[in-house]
Amino acid sequence: MDNLITGSEDNIAHIDSPNFEFVRHDVSKFIKIEGDLDCVFHFASPASPPDYLKYPIQTLKVGSLGVHNTLGVAKAKNASFLLASTSEIYGDPEVHPQPETYWGNVNTVGPRGVYDEAKRFGEAMTMAYHRSHQLNAKIVRIFNTYGPRMRLNDGRAIPNFLIQALTGKDLTVYGDGSQTRSFCFVDDLVKGIFKLHLSDVHDPVNIGNPIEMSVREMAEKILQATGSKSKIVERPLPQDDPKVRRPDISRAKGLLDWEPEILLDHGLASTLDYFRKALNAENSDKQ
Repeated sequence: MDNLITGSEDNIAHIDSPNFEFVRHDVSKFIKIEGDLDCVFHFASPASPPDYLKYPIQTLKVGSLGVHNTLGVAKAKNASFLLASTSEIYGDPEVHPQPETYWGNVNTVGPRGVYDEAKRFGEAMTMAYHRSHQLNAKIVRIFNTYGPRMRLNDGRAIPNFLIQALTGKDLTVYGDGSQTRSFCFVDDLVKGIFKLHLSDVHDPVNIGNPIEMSVREMAEKILQATGSKSKIVERPLPQDDPKVRRPDISRAKGLLDWEPEILLDHGLASTLDYFRKALNAENSDKQ
């Protein structure tokens, strides 16, 4: 179920199964589903800064009304529930790396607050349903993730750098590029989320790659991977941009027996291959 505000049906075009059904709908509005449900995964939200800055009210609504609606469906169907939360819960952190016990440092009225606070509210609502209605609810805090099928204009670091490198444009870093991120390949993320879904853990769990690197280092990696001769140029640092980001995954290791396995070079190669093909297809459509 998706209103495709930032999604695309191209991502599910390959699925040919009688067990799969796509419903175009905004989960911020009333949801009606016939029949039984085993589980509800609430992953609906713009997640890239350019997206939630473009759609601030929709982001707040899907993280509040959307969470309430999907929790209501799970309760009515006696289904389990899993909320996709985010490392942005921690804001611009004063604790590093970030454990689930850290409450965060978030500017509630800053431009990024629409995403951060929507997710924080979603976590509170999920735990309220767990405590008040004994709903079998889980919360995953997703850290920076990358991989095939990301949009070419997604706006996050790796898609930006790949498109810029492949089209011969300068790679733009914000500030001096010394801010750090931890990049997890999507396959590892999915395995972690599924393990959480199958577990009896109800407290939030960080899922991400604890290997930390600067944004500038990632730009240099992509220049090397693509063989691009582009330069790295600096742009002003956006307000409240986190200076560091690295998950403490002790809880995922101990409770889920999970940790990422896919090396960055392998993940980047797979992502680069997808972006090359997608860029070629887009250019062919324009001709």
